[in-house]
Amino acid sequence: MGRSKKKSNPRRLVIIFGDQLDSASAAFDGFDPVQDAILMMEVREEACYIPQHKRRLAFFFAAMRHFRDEQQAAGRRVVYSELDDPENRGSFSGEIRRWYEELHPEGLVMLGPGDFRVRQMIEGIGHRFKVPLDIRPDRHFLCPPDVFRDFAEEHSSLLLETFYRFMRRRLGVLIEDSGEPVGGAWNYDRANRAPITKDAPPIPPPRRFTPDATTRAVLALITRAFPDSPGRLDDFTLPVTRQDALAALDDFLAHRLAHFGRYQDAMRTREPFLFHSMLSGPLNLQILNPREVVERVLGVLGTAPLPSIEGFVRQVIGWREFMHSVYWHFMPDYAARNALGASLPAPRFLWTGETDMRCLAEAVGHTIDHAYAHHIERLMVLGQFCLLLGVRPYDVHRWHMSMFWDAIDWVSLPNALGMSQHADGGIIGTKPYCASGNYISRMSDYCRHCRYDPRKAVGDDACPFTTLYWDFLARHRERFERNPRMRYPYKNLARKGRGELAAIRRHATSLRKRFTAETFL
Repeated sequence: MGRSKKKSNPRRLVIIFGDQLDSASAAFDGFDPVQDAILMMEVREEACYIPQHKRRLAFFFAAMRHFRDEQQAAGRRVVYSELDDPENRGSFSGEIRRWYEELHPEGLVMLGPGDFRVRQMIEGIGHRFKVPLDIRPDRHFLCPPDVFRDFAEEHSSLLLETFYRFMRRRLGVLIEDSGEPVGGAWNYDRANRAPITKDAPPIPPPRRFTPDATTRAVLALITRAFPDSPGRLDDFTLPVTRQDALAALDDFLAHRLAHFGRYQDAMRTREPFLFHSMLSGPLNLQILNPREVVERVLGVLGTAPLPSIEGFVRQVIGWREFMHSVYWHFMPDYAARNALGASLPAPRFLWTGETDMRCLAEAVGHTIDHAYAHHIERLMVLGQFCLLLGVRPYDVHRWHMSMFWDAIDWVSLPNALGMSQHADGGIIGTKPYCASGNYISRMSDYCRHCRYDPRKAVGDDACPFTTLYWDFLARHRERFERNPRMRYPYKNLARKGRGELAAIRRHATSLRKRFTAETFL
């Protein structure tokens, strides 16, 4: 869809970004379909500032085009810049300038974007044009910035568990009248850490959605415009409309939620989805609202067990809201944090999957094939390997943004820098998420199919995770040895003789050289 036919100039131009696809958002408060117009933009600058997965690009553009069509069907005027419009200037700033100069609106309206960089850019445009710019708070999220500021001031450290309990009480979710948690426990972590064994229930696949004409046009566009981007589109079945997203939610509630809790930390060969919801993408583009998702999940309590209900609710009102709040509370300085001084580039195999380590081959393979890996693969395989290796934290974040279909800056940055790489020095986690290869062996079947032995730290068949784990503890002994949550690992490190530890350190050095000899970015 190119330039719209000449109409009267809009009173206000409401800018809607690709992660703000909610027709009831604050951006539309007071919207007059006769006098106002919506501006949506596909721009090359955002699509290729890093090499993005084809599936991620297709998901965003298809969801945006369907939202455009829905808004037009509802009687709202939409000015839409398609990527291959010959007049498209290729950037948000260029497109906003183009349409401002043509339409001469009296003012611009937008929600606060999910990316600090984009917010700064839009504010700069408002100043240059000397046009009123109304940036409205995004009420999609359940913890407003002022509420988080008060929470941060009242607590000496920002523990996720403390925040989660605060949010449970604030929202009245799984809370008795007494203020205590339903079932008597705040979380069921111990019940929710089971591996997939032979007696596990069958794993139902997630709901698939056949691309319609609009989506097929996007798939053709991405194939044509970004032939060298990672991934492929021959099996694109993601939910790109609100109707699709609601059907995906129904499917999760009916077929996978009951077992989500118990197996949420498990990994299994050739099983990328297990019992996970696959709702992060629709949530992060605001096609789904977290309130409705939580309400629907709570509605099946009794059908699904409490540990599964609680485990999923924690992801939505605890972890997700915490990431968003930390991002906006600490930006822009947060992005440059590197508390552990990690300095290596991201290994090339993160984009290619070319590695003889079975766990990494599986997790990267899932990412290449589906632009997705579930949270334990992201944290304890992909993220942990980068942490132990010593990869630059911001490179890990950029890789997230490059490869995952659900990645938005506000969720990726604190998840990668804070939770995964401990680069924020302990704002999100009081200890780094690190373990030897034995953890992966316990939670998956990957090690059975791998040439490396997770019990060994030295030798040709030593598991690189195990080698790098002991080396990581040794390298950062001064920082973590007195951490109460790291007492047990450091007791085990102290049992290693001087010669054994020296051999581990030498082997770790060779691994770092080997894995970073080739890079992609």
